[in-house]
Amino acid sequence: MKAIKKSLTEEEYLYLDFSHQTKGCIFPLHTSVTLFLLSYCDCKIFKICLVVTKEVSTDSSLLRDDLIQDVEIQIISRQELPPIVQNCCLPAVVERSDNFCRAGLAVVLRHIIQKSYEADPLKKELLELLGFKKTCLKACAEVSQWTRLCELTIPLAIENFLRESSDQPPTIPVEILQLEKKLSEPVRVHNDDKLRRQKLKQQKADGVGPPLTKGKAKSKVHTQETSEELDSSSESLELKVAFSKLTVQEEPATTNREPSHIRKAKASDLPPLEHVFAEGLYFTLADIVLLPCVHHFLVIICKKFSEKLVEFPLLASWYQRIQEVPRVKTAASKCGIQFLHLPKLLTVSTEQRPNLSEVPGVEEHSDPLFIGGPRPTMAKLMEKGIEVMFSPHPCPTWTVDWNVLPAAVSPKEGKMSSDRALRKQQQLNNLVYVVTNQAKPGDRIVDFCSGGGHVGIVLAHMLPSCQVTLIENKELSLIRAKKRSDELGLSNIWFIQANMEYFTGMFNIGVALHACGVATDMVIEHCIKTRASFVTCPCCYGFIQNTSKFNFPKSEQFKKTLSYKEHMILCRFADQTAVQLPPQRRLIGKQCMCLVDLDRARAAEECGYSVQVISMEPESCSPKNNMIVGVPI
Repeated sequence: MKAIKKSLTEEEYLYLDFSHQTKGCIFPLHTSVTLFLLSYCDCKIFKICLVVTKEVSTDSSLLRDDLIQDVEIQIISRQELPPIVQNCCLPAVVERSDNFCRAGLAVVLRHIIQKSYEADPLKKELLELLGFKKTCLKACAEVSQWTRLCELTIPLAIENFLRESSDQPPTIPVEILQLEKKLSEPVRVHNDDKLRRQKLKQQKADGVGPPLTKGKAKSKVHTQETSEELDSSSESLELKVAFSKLTVQEEPATTNREPSHIRKAKASDLPPLEHVFAEGLYFTLADIVLLPCVHHFLVIICKKFSEKLVEFPLLASWYQRIQEVPRVKTAASKCGIQFLHLPKLLTVSTEQRPNLSEVPGVEEHSDPLFIGGPRPTMAKLMEKGIEVMFSPHPCPTWTVDWNVLPAAVSPKEGKMSSDRALRKQQQLNNLVYVVTNQAKPGDRIVDFCSGGGHVGIVLAHMLPSCQVTLIENKELSLIRAKKRSDELGLSNIWFIQANMEYFTGMFNIGVALHACGVATDMVIEHCIKTRASFVTCPCCYGFIQNTSKFNFPKSEQFKKTLSYKEHMILCRFADQTAVQLPPQRRLIGKQCMCLVDLDRARAAEECGYSVQVISMEPESCSPKNNMIVGVPI
């Protein structure tokens, strides 16, 4: 019990950017969103600091109307930030020890929810904000387009919209159209089939028209039924389920067995569930993030361009529904947000409604299955002189003397089998050799996607004159790493829970062991921007795909030879290197791995780097045993 009390009372500082303010809003919008969540959670456990630049001067009394009214807020300059926070994008939270930082909007908001619940376990409804299996906005923006839309693109788009709106009708941000489109799609939840059968039973009982035709979902809502019909039939089940969560009750369940014609109905004949909140049926952190942004967008629309409101019936409906959530109006009022009273929007004609089918989607990118194997693609590369070729290993027999190191340095201290721990040591031998031979006293080394800190902790112990930073977006992994570091008494190590995009510090060497999919490409890009050396071991080649930042192939040499689909063939087969596979298939997998990494190497060379693709020794240390080593020329 004593340990729990200590963790709850330990001071944490919350740092928020401040650029300027308008009535009811502090910019950037990330700050308004964070303050709104603090108000909603009634959270007073953080010491809050607004961070201003030298160019911005403000009177704290002028901020009072737009801040949480009963929370003390300190105004500081960026130069007054702790060193670890100066290396991160805000918002950020730092523990009193100053060596563990959480940065980025989604990470910080999730942490606020967790800490608020720990401070008052009776507030179980706060955990519901994290969604099913607590995954709401957990995936980083580079991997999840939904996280990217909520965390990055909508706040930025609304900020631009507010800055540029004038007396002329503005261009509606495409991100708002994407959100309207998202709200028009049927939702899926973990008990989807059960709820859809309840909905079918309800429709039958209410005499509502037949369920949708097989395999078809509504593409547009409110075009076939009036708002009144939706209120009495198709939305009533969704609303009942949604609001049951807000009072931490069980979802409505049928006590009697469903009639046979309902129970035996095919899944494809069941009616889709309608959106109630941003992610579907339940009020989550995504709604908290979107509300201040959408509110300020609608303020401008209603004030200057009210005729455009009919283009967003679903967004307007969501905005009205959010206000009925317990404590939302109170929280908004404390933050200076005065909700609008929107006119009730009835059926919208096709002429008035924007063509949502032309709006870029927010669903995850998926490619069609490929036909054929990698051999034609490899042959095509060979014709252009691109062949599988590894650089020689600089020291294949070198090893860390694990026996003389403190126990907490070794991966054997982690929860893994002895065989896996041995392989992990072998992997570390390869990376540590390259890094320690490049590092100079005073260098800053960043362990990206650090996990439990296997690489970073070894480097921090062996290179005491270097500063080592571990960056990882999984909180529990980073906490384990900090515990090991504390046992060792390391003073040259930082821990940052964040997506790597939010790390802005300068460094000399970047390292990443088994960074999955495009994470390897993000690490290399981060290093190139800083002109830092990189030592990466890629993983999960099958997860590689085009993103908002990267297009594959990456290098000009490969682009001239392969199409995107052909490159994806290499990526798919590069994952087929598991030891249980036949030797010939493993060989082809290894060759495909090499070609994918050669494309990465060539792209880095085009940016002024000397790059080698090396096979780790022994190769049995991992099915994913390539290293890409780059040094700026």
